[in-house]
Amino acid sequence: MVKEIVLNEEIKFGNQRPFVLLAGPCAIESEERSLKVAKRVKEITERLGIPYVFKSSYDKANRSSINSYRGPGIEEGLRILEKVKDDFNLPVLSDVHTVEEAEYAANVLDIMQIPAFLSRQTDLVTAVGATGTVVNVKKGQFLAPWDIDQVVEKIESTGNERILLTERGASFGYNNLVVDMRSLPRMRETGYPVVFDATHSVQLPGGAGDKSSGEREYVPHLARAAAGVGIDALFMEVHDKPEEALCDGPNMVRLEELESILRKIQAIDKVVKEE
Repeated sequence: MVKEIVLNEEIKFGNQRPFVLLAGPCAIESEERSLKVAKRVKEITERLGIPYVFKSSYDKANRSSINSYRGPGIEEGLRILEKVKDDFNLPVLSDVHTVEEAEYAANVLDIMQIPAFLSRQTDLVTAVGATGTVVNVKKGQFLAPWDIDQVVEKIESTGNERILLTERGASFGYNNLVVDMRSLPRMRETGYPVVFDATHSVQLPGGAGDKSSGEREYVPHLARAAAGVGIDALFMEVHDKPEEALCDGPNMVRLEELESILRKIQAIDKVVKEE
C-alpha cells in the first residue's frame, strides 16, 4: 500500500484508488488551444469518471535545438494555466526548471514537476519540495529505478511528503527509449504513488536530427501494459492536431482517440485494483 496523496476532495493518488489522468499539450502554444484541449479532455474524463489534472509546460528548457519552441515563458504561461484553473475548475501541472522559479510558480501550480533531465539537481529538487506543493518527479532516462530513492530523500528532507514518481522510459542506445515495467513496482517501494508517462516513453530523443521524434502508435500498448502492472496516475500528452504541434507532436495522442484509449486502460486498472 502506498501513501495517499491528496490534491483535493476529488483527486487523490494511491491507496488503490482509480488512476488519475495528467494530460494536455506538451507546451503551452496559446491560450485558445490550452482552453480547447482542457475543455474537451474534461468532458471525456467526466464521462468516464476519471480524475483529471491539466498538464502543459510554460517552458521546455531541455530542447534539442536552440531554435526549438520552448513555450510562452513563466509569466504568460502561468497566466494561461490560471485561466484554465478558473474556467474549468481543474488543477494544473507544469515543469519547473530553476530554483528561482519554484516559489513563484507555486502560487499557481497544484503539482510542480521536476523534468527528467533535472531529477538529480539537488538545489532544484529541494527548492520545489520546500514549497509544500505536490511534487511529480520524472525519473531521469539515465537513472535506475532504485536511484529514485535518493531523490525521494532529498524532497523528504524539506518536510514535504506529497510526492509522485514518474516512469518515462530509459535510454536504450542512441535516440531510443525502452520501458522496464519492473521499475513501477520498484519505485512504489518508496511508499509513494507511481505515474506512467505513456507519451514520453515512445519518444525518440533527437530522432529527427534537430528535434525529437516519436512513435505514438505504441502509446496505447504501453499504457495498457503499465495499467496491468499497476499505476496510480497516467501521464499522457494530447493535442487536437499533433501534426501542427510546436513540440513533441510525433509522440502526442490525438485528442479524438483519447476516450477510446482511456476506456481500455480504465478496464484494466479496475481489474488490477480489485485483486
